[in-house]
Amino acid sequence: QSTASGIHGLVSCSEWTGVPLAILLEEAGMRKEAKWIIAEGADAAAMSRSVPIEKALDDAVVALYQNGERLRPSNGYPMRLLLPGWEGNANVKWLRRIQVSSSPAMTKDETSKYTDLLPDGRASMFSFPMGVKSVITSPSGKYTMQGPGLYQISGLAWSGAGKIRRVEVSADGGQSWGKAALSEPVLSKALVRFRMPWRWNGGPAVLQSRAIDETGAIQPKREALLGKRGTNYRYHYHAIQSWNVGSNGEVANVYA
Repeated sequence: QSTASGIHGLVSCSEWTGVPLAILLEEAGMRKEAKWIIAEGADAAAMSRSVPIEKALDDAVVALYQNGERLRPSNGYPMRLLLPGWEGNANVKWLRRIQVSSSPAMTKDETSKYTDLLPDGRASMFSFPMGVKSVITSPSGKYTMQGPGLYQISGLAWSGAGKIRRVEVSADGGQSWGKAALSEPVLSKALVRFRMPWRWNGGPAVLQSRAIDETGAIQPKREALLGKRGTNYRYHYHAIQSWNVGSNGEVANVYA
């Protein structure tokens, strides 16, 4: 058992400032066969990721500032690659080299960690965008309800495809859903807070949230996601989170 942060804590949202990668590539010049860039970090592991040239020329940024301050060492100083909406592992920190290539590099991280074995035996590579996701942060794991009464269910939602359009909340394990309120502003590829009042009667309950983004993508159930993508999908996991509320008020993680 763990808290919401312990299960879903590897996520953050910041304001980034830097140079569009498209400008740097244009200044350097590219051959017509350019299909990928290889971003290499200066850390001891030389973390490197292959990125399609379409993303590099779209909204990719070589970031120098985070929330108005120069990047801190732990966040990639002096510069890092920023790929809006894409998983953090592709946003290479301590960026020291960008190579333009006609094919992906097939680096150790791309082949050993971020290649997923599917249920039918095939392998899926280069899963970049963050799937639509939400998680209830209050009440959540290791929280104790202080008796029956009115509570506010609240949490965070996001999608790598754009804005969150709607978040729904259930207190009966997904049998029925109600629309949650979204806190403004609702920005593209950014975290948004949601909230919904809930009157707890003191009995067992299973709290869930599911997000829907502006493309119409719906956050999947756990069994549906793992059935399609396999149990090795942990690096891209974005299924519905369930919190069990016991009659004693204790809240715990549960698969429902």
